[in-house]
Amino acid sequence: MISSPRFLLIGLAALFSAYHLVLAFSSISVPREPGPVIVAMVLYASVTVISLWAPTAAPMPGWNAALNVAVGFVITMLVLSQLDPHAANGYATWFVAAVFTLLVITVVRGQPVFAWIGVGVTVISVAVWTTPLALTTTGVIGGALWVAIAHALSVALVRADQDAAQYARAGIKAAEWQANQEALLFERRRRLEQMDKLAAPMLRRIIASGGELGEQERRECLHLEAAIRDEIRGRLLLTDEVRAEVMAARRRGVHVTMLDDGGLDALSETDRLTTLAELVDVVDGIEADRLIIRTGTEGSDTAVSVVGLKDTGDDGTAAALGDDDGGDEVTLWHEIRRP
Repeated sequence: MISSPRFLLIGLAALFSAYHLVLAFSSISVPREPGPVIVAMVLYASVTVISLWAPTAAPMPGWNAALNVAVGFVITMLVLSQLDPHAANGYATWFVAAVFTLLVITVVRGQPVFAWIGVGVTVISVAVWTTPLALTTTGVIGGALWVAIAHALSVALVRADQDAAQYARAGIKAAEWQANQEALLFERRRRLEQMDKLAAPMLRRIIASGGELGEQERRECLHLEAAIRDEIRGRLLLTDEVRAEVMAARRRGVHVTMLDDGGLDALSETDRLTTLAELVDVVDGIEADRLIIRTGTEGSDTAVSVVGLKDTGDDGTAAALGDDDGGDEVTLWHEIRRP
């Protein structure tokens, strides 16, 4: 969006307002007494400065808008009291354009109700001073049109600003959706590449042998299946070092389960790698029948917990008595704290 500097807009408005004061000075001889006209000029200049230099980040304060309406009425009364309603006063009716300029500033600054009240007050004042026909010769109708046009433009600009904000929000959502889709595509491609790296050699071996595998190769297929399952459920628990140690544990006969519940999501990459380096040391050479590696919940002090279980060979008596874990003995309980 292209915007103009605030001082430039204020300067233009100030020059336009000052033009009315020039007209007032040039016709100062027309009124019966110049004193009330000079007072009206001072009031107009003062309230114009207040209205132009007030902060523009928010709508004009209500007191400022009410002051504009009140001063506009006072200016009208001061000048009209010194003019002949049946004579051609020329530029001596400068106050009409001045008051409507003040009302245009009011409506542009977000106070249309006060502006239209000011329009009504000015129209009634001029009509009572002379005749309704004078509304056309003194510029009242043209001034009311200024306010109407300013009001319409203000409404249009507000709507345009709202539409721009809506389009911006839609653009942000579209960008987020595209980024999410790209991330999903990248993650899917990465996982497929990792699975291809794991399974491709064995698949070629199966094809080459016509499906005839030895006992050792069958066990390796089970290990590879578990490794592929880790890629799905392990997520941030996995590095090349962790994969290697877990595979080594499986080949030693350990049943390994890896679960990432999101406990590592908030960690930086450096802290995650530090945590997983400790996990590699824990898994290295472990002796257990079952090994459960699981991340802590979000907000807990534990980043990763490692539990080693050994089958005690229970004959089912413990399970019959209601102890579901009676057949497993905990041989390792290790918690890796968050850095």
